[in-house]
Amino acid sequence: MSAPVTWLVTGATGQLGTDLQTVLAGEDVTALGRDRLDLTDEAQVRSVVREWLGRAAGRRPVLVNAAAYTAVDAAETDEATAELVNGAAPGWLAQELAGRGRLVHVSTDYVFDGTATEPYAVDDEPAPRTAYGRTKLAGERAVAAAGGDAVVVRTAWVYAAHGSNFVRTMLRLEAERDTVSVVADQTGSPTWSADLARGLVQAAMSDATGLLHATNSGATTWHGLARAVFELSGADPARVLTTTTDAFPRPAHRPAYSVLDPASWTAAGLPALPPWQESLRACLTHLGALRP
Repeated sequence: MSAPVTWLVTGATGQLGTDLQTVLAGEDVTALGRDRLDLTDEAQVRSVVREWLGRAAGRRPVLVNAAAYTAVDAAETDEATAELVNGAAPGWLAQELAGRGRLVHVSTDYVFDGTATEPYAVDDEPAPRTAYGRTKLAGERAVAAAGGDAVVVRTAWVYAAHGSNFVRTMLRLEAERDTVSVVADQTGSPTWSADLARGLVQAAMSDATGLLHATNSGATTWHGLARAVFELSGADPARVLTTTTDAFPRPAHRPAYSVLDPASWTAAGLPALPPWQESLRACLTHLGALRP
C-alpha cells in the first residue's frame, strides 16, 4: 500500500490554487498564497519547502506549483520580477524536492509563438514572443535541470467560477452594455480551472514525468467563447461583435493560435479533460448564470 500524501499548493489565493484546494478537500494540504510565500525570495522559498518536507512524517510529499507572475502586459516592463517568480522559483522548488518529493509545475501556451496552424505538441520547439512566455519557459527548463521527480503541465485560456477572468467579465459586460466587441483572430482552448485542478491532482498521483499538455478539448476564438457565454446565459449572442487584435494594441504580443495537443496527456494514461463547451456550461451552472 502506497504512503499517504502530504500536499503543498502554491498560489493558493489564485483561480487554480483555489480550485486545487477544493479538489483536495479532506487531504493533508498546506496552501500558501503570496502573503506566506514570496517567490522572489530564494531563501524563504527554500526554507518553507524544507520545513514542509520536515513535517512529512512518513507521508509522500507532492508540491503543486500553481503560483505565477501572470500579468502578461506588466511583465514587458517588469521582466526581472517575472523571471524570479516564473523562471527561478520553480527551479528552487524542484531542487529542494529532488530525491525527496514530487513536483507538479504549471506552464503555459505562451512558450510558443502562436504562428502554428495545428495543435502544438510537447516536443514542438518553443519560441516565446513575450516576457511572460520567456520567463515561463525558463521555469520549465529550471525544473528539468533539477533532475527530480517532476511533471510540467502546460495549459491555456484558464477561467474559473471565481476571481477575475474572461468568462466572468463577459457576464458582467452583458449586463452593462448593449454590445461588446471581442477579438476573433486568436484561437485557443478555453479551460475551466476546476477541470484543470482535477487533472493536475491526477497527474500528481500518476507516474508521468516531463512535459504534458492539458486543456479542455476543442478550440474556439475569444469571440466564439464570448458568444457562447452570452447564449448560455440567456442573452442574444449577436450582441457580441467581432474585432481584431490590431484594433486593441497591448504591450505584450498575443498568440494568434495557441491550441495545445493533448496526446501527451492521454498517452500518460490520464483522463481527457471535457470539451470546452461542456465545461463552460458547468461553470455557468455553478455561478447560477445558466439559462434554458
